[in-house]
Amino acid sequence: MLASVNTPAHDLLDIPIDPSLVMRDPEQVYRQLRTTWPAQHDCWVFGYASLIWRQEFAVAEQHRARVHGWHRSLRMRSNVNRGNPATPGLVFALLRGGSCQGVVYRLHANDLEAELRRLWKREMPTGVYDARVLTCHTTRGPVAALAFTLPSRSPACLPRMQDAELLHIFRNARGRFGSTLDYLVRTAQALRAEGVHDAEIERQVALATRHGLLAEAGPGRPSD
Repeated sequence: MLASVNTPAHDLLDIPIDPSLVMRDPEQVYRQLRTTWPAQHDCWVFGYASLIWRQEFAVAEQHRARVHGWHRSLRMRSNVNRGNPATPGLVFALLRGGSCQGVVYRLHANDLEAELRRLWKREMPTGVYDARVLTCHTTRGPVAALAFTLPSRSPACLPRMQDAELLHIFRNARGRFGSTLDYLVRTAQALRAEGVHDAEIERQVALATRHGLLAEAGPGRPSD
């Protein structure tokens, strides 16, 4: 079962983070961002993984979108949300190179600052990401959206793993929000629902299925 099934995700965000995990002051980074990106009315956020299936903010408008120069990859170490220090998990990150399809969300102008603060608390408790404003291409034209990217030099950015390593993580890694495997499957489902095909994600889900890790729930379905 997911941890969030019994405890609302916003309550889990109030659990203190180990200070040793904090890479830089999230508040300082937020203020720097708002200085260079003072969006007030057309405030967009680019979702490429869990933000697609768990926004936790009110959405005024959304569109499928593609960013160029960045790609989605299951290479970010997770010692808290989808793993633990003994068995670190993985989550998706937006890394340099290629392109990525996801969804852009426009936040309501009312209470915008509070919504951004809540998003920041969720995504940046340790300051691990580089928050950037990227051009996202939609069928209605480009929009500038906030995106959480990961530099390759970050200690949280791991090299590509062999399938045996991925399977070990899929079997064992679990954190405060649940398992890495559940996170992978939910992201795959959400992308499919948006009409986005990610070949590597589908390959990873198929890998877990072939090894019986999704047998009880059926291929591509989380067991919650």
